[in-house]
Amino acid sequence: MLDIVHLVLFTFLAVVAVAIIRLKDLFAAVMLMGIFSLLSASLFTVMDAVDVAFTEAAVGAGISTILMLATLALTESEEEPKYNRFKILPLIAVVLTGAVLVFATFDMPRYGDPEAPIHQHVAPHYIEHTDDEIGVPNMVTAVLASYRGYDTWGETTVIFTACVGVMLLLGGHAIVERFRRRRKLDVEGDS
Repeated sequence: MLDIVHLVLFTFLAVVAVAIIRLKDLFAAVMLMGIFSLLSASLFTVMDAVDVAFTEAAVGAGISTILMLATLALTESEEEPKYNRFKILPLIAVVLTGAVLVFATFDMPRYGDPEAPIHQHVAPHYIEHTDDEIGVPNMVTAVLASYRGYDTWGETTVIFTACVGVMLLLGGHAIVERFRRRRKLDVEGDS
């Protein structure tokens, strides 16, 4: 049954991705990208990666959608028409990259395999000692907030810095426009 759910979600992801590529209306493309992120979050939830699902929902569907809508408010809502010449080189690059990525998955351990190398290193320590060392009932929270606290703090800093940079870029446009209006009024007042 779970395989059917995975197949349905992957099918929806593929359909939405193709629709995003085909759209010329940028507003509709942004909305579909938000839906794509929510579908990805659903897929992560079904795969028992709830922490990744929360991040995808918050950053992918939430913050990214808001930033893209803010960008659309400053630009045109329709894609500029360009010549539609089919280019084979980008297609070859994408197909080759996809083939290499699929080939790389053949070397991975089976999903959920308790004998996988990743489950033999620190996972037993986390399972046995989290309650004594941290005292947090949720093991994922204990790992992210304590054992990997510096890593999580670094990721949060990177995301915060990126958001500040984007907000400065978006706000920078308003500052330039304000400067142009003042300069125009000064020039009209001098003449």
